[in-house]
Amino acid sequence: MDSNDIACQRSSDLSNPPQLTVIIVNWNTRELTLTCLASVFATICNVDFEVFVVDNASSDDSVEAVRTTYPQVNLLRNQENLGFAKANNQALRLMQGRFALLLNSDAVLTEGAVEKLLRFMETSVHAGMACGQLLNRDGSKQNSVANFPSLASLMGNATVLRLVFPQKFPSKRQEYTVPVQVDSCIGACLLVRKAAIDQVGLMDERYFFFMEETDWALSMQQAGWQSWLVPDARIYHLQGQSANLSQSGTASKPVSKGINVKSRILFYRSRYQYVQKWHPREFPLWVGLIVFRLLVNSLLNLVGACLTLGIVRECRDRLWLYLQLLAWHLRGCP
Repeated sequence: MDSNDIACQRSSDLSNPPQLTVIIVNWNTRELTLTCLASVFATICNVDFEVFVVDNASSDDSVEAVRTTYPQVNLLRNQENLGFAKANNQALRLMQGRFALLLNSDAVLTEGAVEKLLRFMETSVHAGMACGQLLNRDGSKQNSVANFPSLASLMGNATVLRLVFPQKFPSKRQEYTVPVQVDSCIGACLLVRKAAIDQVGLMDERYFFFMEETDWALSMQQAGWQSWLVPDARIYHLQGQSANLSQSGTASKPVSKGINVKSRILFYRSRYQYVQKWHPREFPLWVGLIVFRLLVNSLLNLVGACLTLGIVRECRDRLWLYLQLLAWHLRGCP
């Protein structure tokens, strides 16, 4: 997973606005942000672009590291952690480009990825946003797109739905050789048309973390804009690195597969905000179904922990996770 050292040619004419505005939100991810920036400057060629780094009150010397290593970057420094949507919106209000590239700090661009996304957007006038194929460190694929949340997807198994209805539920298991229209793109690397932003507005700042891009994509769809996956644009994504910190900037209790309680609570909170906004009549049913699933999962993992005498860490961790989520729901989802 190396950023290619290639000689990028960029125009020195500063009289015209750039084609692209790159936006990276940083929160205590110093080394990841520096690696992300290295990939930006190493791989985006023949494109005039500007870069914004929005720092959400990091305490790991991120700001100084970026300022020293990349003095050409526009730095916006917040006094508190404003969340993902609000921080991106700060830079979106200042953008000069015709397209905005929203990058997670744990994303690493590959050679040509951004040019492929831009080329697609330039020739697809109804595309409001586009994403590439996200990759793990070892080159295996991650899910790069998401369906709009629905009761069907809540009640069904995501893997089964993707296998039975591949056209409706695209996934990493499918091989795409041409761009495919999707409900929404995962925001680790998201190219957005400024004309679409001007029409539908910025991201909804009620979301602190998770669901912002899904909400945005639905707003764009209702305004006539489309979301697309461009599979030959490839981006490494060190998935979950920024989500594994709580709102206070401290690590949460770790559980299996990198999941932690506080990031999962953030996800549920955002999902409930989405449902209340777009499907208010269904909201009580959503909460009831999720609490029921948490109860079932808690009981299953309790049985597993008892049968294994508490030796299997995954059962213990999963049981802890589900009990904490249940407790949060019983407190009224504060």
